[in-house]
Amino acid sequence: MIQCVVQPMLYLAVWVAFAACNAPPVPLDDIVVEKTFVPEQCGRAVKVGDYVRYHYIGTFPDGKKFDSSYDRGSTYNVFVGKKQLIAGMDKALVGMCVNERSLVKVPPQLAYGKGGYGDTIPPDSTLHFDVLLLDVWNPEDQVQSTTYLAPPICDRKVEVSDYVRYHYNGTLHTRLRTYDTYVGIGWLIAGMDQGLLGMCVGERRIITMPPSLGYGENGDGSDIPGQASLVFDVVLLDLHNPRDSIAVSNQLVPEPCVRKTATGDFVRYHYNGSLLDGTFFDSSYSRNHTYDTYVGKGYVIAGMDEGLLGVCMGERLTITIPPHLAYGEEGTGSKIPGSAVLVFDVHIIDFHNPTDTTVMTVIHKPEVCEKMTKNGDFVKYHYNASLMDGSHIDSTHNYGKTYNVVLGANQVVPGMEEGLKEMCVGEKRHLVIPPHLGYGERGVTDEVPGSAVLVFDVELIEVEEGLPEGYMFIWNDNVSPDLFTEMDVDLNKQVEPSEFTDYIMRQVTEGHGRLAPGFDPYRIIDNMFSNQDRDGDGKITESEFKLKADEAPHDEL
Repeated sequence: MIQCVVQPMLYLAVWVAFAACNAPPVPLDDIVVEKTFVPEQCGRAVKVGDYVRYHYIGTFPDGKKFDSSYDRGSTYNVFVGKKQLIAGMDKALVGMCVNERSLVKVPPQLAYGKGGYGDTIPPDSTLHFDVLLLDVWNPEDQVQSTTYLAPPICDRKVEVSDYVRYHYNGTLHTRLRTYDTYVGIGWLIAGMDQGLLGMCVGERRIITMPPSLGYGENGDGSDIPGQASLVFDVVLLDLHNPRDSIAVSNQLVPEPCVRKTATGDFVRYHYNGSLLDGTFFDSSYSRNHTYDTYVGKGYVIAGMDEGLLGVCMGERLTITIPPHLAYGEEGTGSKIPGSAVLVFDVHIIDFHNPTDTTVMTVIHKPEVCEKMTKNGDFVKYHYNASLMDGSHIDSTHNYGKTYNVVLGANQVVPGMEEGLKEMCVGEKRHLVIPPHLGYGERGVTDEVPGSAVLVFDVELIEVEEGLPEGYMFIWNDNVSPDLFTEMDVDLNKQVEPSEFTDYIMRQVTEGHGRLAPGFDPYRIIDNMFSNQDRDGDGKITESEFKLKADEAPHDEL
């Protein structure tokens, strides 16, 4: 009995379960949106009236695909809320963000209804769409610029007709060069023309523009589809205007400044060279050698030629040079790009003019000055030597002895020779010697740079009066009428070199004669002997000696 009751009830349960499994799905009253990916940031959500570009895959509930934008290789582009879409999609797109992905289920009454769509979509079909939103804009949109990195100092901002060099999305890694163009005169798409205005060098900015200010309905034919809003991540590297001249800043002018550079001067200076964004390209310091050039003569780029005029020794300054006064549109190749503004931090080491003479300043002069130096005098002096920037070169005080020279004998540089003349013992002078009167273009290895102006502080310690010009030996007393016999000690009628040398040295020792001071006495005597030895046989005969005596007055005898 019990079995009879239980068994019909079991059959009934199985039948109900079977019927439930094969029942048609419950119709949807509205769309169902399942967000499968939501970006971390949503700068903008779709609103009614916006224009969107999106990809989609359309399927029936059983998974069968009926359409796909991917298969056509093109996004679906349409205004939202303008009845250009089925009602369900029009509704589903509102509120979506760019890069958001959603699975949208649309009931038939919000899709193609009872009529379906040709042979593709049967009547009363529920449709599923896998949607990826790529773009959204509105016809009323304008350029939007958002600065996310501003330089601490902005001396200048982009204006209409300025020429700029900038990187944007990917150019740094793909074209390996900046995008260079004029701004505000139609060389760019309108949105970029607007978005770059007001930027500072070093600024980073996101520039967003609708297609009406980008590439419009047709795109650019390759990378940019039609009706695409564009986003550029821009960093401004350079900025100038064709009307720009050089700009001089950060001047540190020494006091006093007794002289400024003029056209035709030769200048030695150090510099660090960089681009406007701070990118280093060259430095004289790295070569441990100044840059040496004439100014105002076209030996350097026009902007540097101009910037180096009117500066003082020791001055520091920054010279900013627009490309039309530097390396122009071509640049220099690897280091300086085309149309680059250059920035030079300059330190003027020294300068001179080829017409300069030694500048002498008397620091101290004794009250009593019995005689002043002249050519031929043997002078002993102390000095401290330096360059115009104060760099030490040398000092006699380091050696504990004077420097000794014969004036007029080319034993020192011409500028020093000039500076030591007409000087009193105990006098102190400050000498500034241009390189053509110093060590010239070559300088002295590891001591004096080429083309360097020299500074000497000199003190005259002692002077030994020289001989008359052209003489290396003179008699203090009357000349003996029997010179030859006095020299010919062995009475062999000829004077040997040793006899000649001993005789002259004895006359000097006894005060009867004088040799020119500051020279090797034995070399002087050898020269005197050679002048008497007419036939060059190594001895002087009485006939040779007499012949010499009969000539016009000469150096020695």
